[in-house]
Amino acid sequence: MSNASTAVPFSELGVPAKLVTALTERGLTTAFPIQAATLPDSLAGRDVLGRGRTGSGKTVAFALPTLATLAKSGRRRNPGAPRALVLVPTRELATQVAETMTPLATALELRTMVIFGGVGQGPQVNTLRRGVDVVIATPGRLEDLIGQRHVRLDEVEVTVLDEADHMADLGFLPAVKRLLDATPKNAQRLLFSATLDNAIDQLVRRYLHSPVTHSVDSAASPVPAMTHHVFHVSRDNKPAVVRELVAGQGRTLAFTRTKHAAKKLAKQLTASGIPAVDLHGNLSQSARQRNLAAFGEGTTRVLVATDIAARGIHVDDVTLVVHVDPPAEHKAYLHRSGRTARAGAEGVVVTVSTPDERGDTRTLMRQAGIRPTATDVAPGHPAIAELTGPAAELVTPAPVAEPVDRPRGGSGSRDGSGSRTGSGSRGGSGPRGAGRGQSSARAGGGARGGSSGGSRNGGSRSSGGGSAVVYQSSSSRSGGLADFSSGRRGR
Repeated sequence: MSNASTAVPFSELGVPAKLVTALTERGLTTAFPIQAATLPDSLAGRDVLGRGRTGSGKTVAFALPTLATLAKSGRRRNPGAPRALVLVPTRELATQVAETMTPLATALELRTMVIFGGVGQGPQVNTLRRGVDVVIATPGRLEDLIGQRHVRLDEVEVTVLDEADHMADLGFLPAVKRLLDATPKNAQRLLFSATLDNAIDQLVRRYLHSPVTHSVDSAASPVPAMTHHVFHVSRDNKPAVVRELVAGQGRTLAFTRTKHAAKKLAKQLTASGIPAVDLHGNLSQSARQRNLAAFGEGTTRVLVATDIAARGIHVDDVTLVVHVDPPAEHKAYLHRSGRTARAGAEGVVVTVSTPDERGDTRTLMRQAGIRPTATDVAPGHPAIAELTGPAAELVTPAPVAEPVDRPRGGSGSRDGSGSRTGSGSRGGSGPRGAGRGQSSARAGGGARGGSSGGSRNGGSRSSGGGSAVVYQSSSSRSGGLADFSSGRRGR
């Protein structure tokens, strides 16, 4: 087991020259600790078990060796038979992993695509027929397509499980096991997770061969640039305090416990002149992508989300995370909070706690290893302005304020939150999140924070709504790579 703590140049880690060149041309030269720790073993073909907290850069840690292995083997693409499989728990995470991998794949003339539910399967099936090298998928929709004989996994050379603990939390382990059973036993397997509990240990013992374990910054490790606060408020004062918290100049993520509460709060904030959108399991895939794009592009400064957004979603410069409703357990607290203070940036986390929540909040902080600054506040308390800065100028709400689309009906696919949307097949889904260490949702001038329909990502096309998000690499250069710089953002 290793515990790397210093940045190392990619050129010294065994990364193939074409990938080093692709990184260097965009000013990316040094690796995050999880990457520096795992790359020598994963590039050598070893099975790797990597643990790193959210935002630690796990996506690049598995993207580089996966693509390097495919390039080295030189096998041809066959219709419906991907050469590498990346399993993720949510739709948004699938999209963002693809946005990170595609520019690297372009440098090696490899083709990537995503497979998830909530959208029509036709474009996904057509792309599979043309042949792809890397499939990034949620378990449900992938199993559906396998059952329909549109895809098979017997030619997979590398399998990656990303956010394995989250897949376990969502109940995907039986599906994950069935999918792993369908891949060759001698395929390389890479498992990355924020935590390594008993559920993950089952996967490790059954599917990884003599894995090398690298642990860098456990999920409970404090983030130096992140400050934690608990605001004790009366139930009557809570709405006003929340409004004041999110009304600052910065970009804010506000978490609620339920989908109904997220939708209600986003509408209330928008109506009061604070532009806000919501993100939860009742939204269609196109609405999720549109709301994330609005938040990432800065047309709205507040995203109100359920725990569906706690993992994986990465939008640059989120300065404040507000736990409007404290989460039920400490892992959710850490993953929610991890949406800020990423890649060396600073961030503030505030938990709003009513009198009946004090005991649970105290237990939550203790289990998370956090020692927050606790303050009794009411509307107008100076502690609010101290953390958030001056309130932004309120905008005049439109006559009809409707921040999001209604969910699509029908017998559609079930996402990770248990709600049904869309097209007739099951897909695992909704973000708890993205943003994956060095990755940003912006690529090649496209939208950040989840691409809206039709944005381009270095020679690939991302399409939302009723079609799949497909990434096909054909050119030798891409514009999206600068956004997953080690510690800096591309412009």
